[in-house]
Amino acid sequence: MTHAAKSSGRSVDTSVIRDCTIDDAAAIAEIYNEHIRSGGSTMDTELKTTAGIENLIRGFNDRETILVLEDNNGILGWGIIKRYSDRIGYRVCCETSVYLRGGQVRRGYGTRMKLALIDRCKQLGYHHLVAKIFAVNEASIAYNERLGYEVVGRQREIGFRDGKWQDVVIMQLILDDVPPYKPELG
Repeated sequence: MTHAAKSSGRSVDTSVIRDCTIDDAAAIAEIYNEHIRSGGSTMDTELKTTAGIENLIRGFNDRETILVLEDNNGILGWGIIKRYSDRIGYRVCCETSVYLRGGQVRRGYGTRMKLALIDRCKQLGYHHLVAKIFAVNEASIAYNERLGYEVVGRQREIGFRDGKWQDVVIMQLILDDVPPYKPELG
């Protein structure tokens, strides 16, 4: 669990980042549904239910997780680490994503969440982290670049959403301090 204890003049940020529990599923679904409705950060178009998120959490392997950012008012956002592929050769690669409530952007929460995800990825033995971002989402691309991710490609017209083709930028972060092969990861 990571805590924030900085003051912004008027109030102290008391938020924490922790592992999610099944009890967080409703809030996770609610936040993700905000992003589905806005259409700017996911190709999903069907709203998620609490039960659907519970099933997602229960279906994780031991190297997949969701972290939540919480303060006294509840869950402000969440981030996910999921395997890139079930093919054994990709066992050192995962995908990371962060979703915040609409009113919580540009407050540093996304950066804290992503840094917590990166730290957890190291603990889980991931060497290669992937982020997939709508090409029009320049703010998200810049945010990931500030955290060390680099653009490695653009998939043109990979999705059709909201009546138009969507390009996706592929970004990667190589964790040099994590060895490229760990047989015990199987």
